[in-house]
Amino acid sequence: MAHTLHDKSPRHSGPFITLNCAAIPAELIESELFGHEKGAFTGAASRHLGKFEQADGGSLFLDEIGDMPALMQAKLLRVLEQKEVERIGGDRSIEVDVRVIVATHRNLEELVRKGEFRQDLYHRIFVFPVTLPPLRERSDDIPLLVDHFAARCRGTKRLEAPRDDRGCLHRAAALRLARQRAGTEKRRGATAAAGR
Repeated sequence: MAHTLHDKSPRHSGPFITLNCAAIPAELIESELFGHEKGAFTGAASRHLGKFEQADGGSLFLDEIGDMPALMQAKLLRVLEQKEVERIGGDRSIEVDVRVIVATHRNLEELVRKGEFRQDLYHRIFVFPVTLPPLRERSDDIPLLVDHFAARCRGTKRLEAPRDDRGCLHRAAALRLARQRAGTEKRRGATAAAGR
C-alpha cells in the first residue's frame, strides 16, 4: 500500500525508503533515521546518511511506528515539524523534503491513552488514515494477489504461468477463513469458561 501511494504520487520519481521501527534496536534507530558523522561513536568509521536524507525528494515509509521508543518519538516529531535533521555528531541541520508514510498493527489511540505514544506525534502523523483490513476479512482479494505475485515471479524468474483455477482458490480461501473463525470461537469459549 505504501509503495502504491508513492508510485501514484507526484513524488514517484523520487526515492522510496523504508524502515521497520520494530526491527531496529533502540540504540541504533536514531542513526538509521538521521545518520551520523565519522567518529560520532565507537564503530562509526565513516559518515552514514540516515533514512530521511536518503528519502529526500521522495517518500519514507516507517513500518511499525507504534513500536518506536519514546525518546525517538520526540526526535521524530521535531524533524516532522522543522523539516530538517541533524546527524549524530554533526554540527549543522540539513533540510529534507520527505513525505512520511507510517503503518502499525497496534492501536495508536489506545497507546496515546496509556501514555506509550506521544499525542502530539499521533496528531502529526494521523493526517490521512487508510485502514487495510486483514486478508482474512477480504478473502475475495486472494485470487487477485495470487495473480499479481505469479505475474511478478514469471517476470523475474521466467516461470511458466500457473494453472488458473479460481474456484480452487476461492474454496481454499473459504476453508482457511472458516478454520480461523472456528479457532477464534473456540478460544472465546475457552476464555469464557476459564472466567467462570
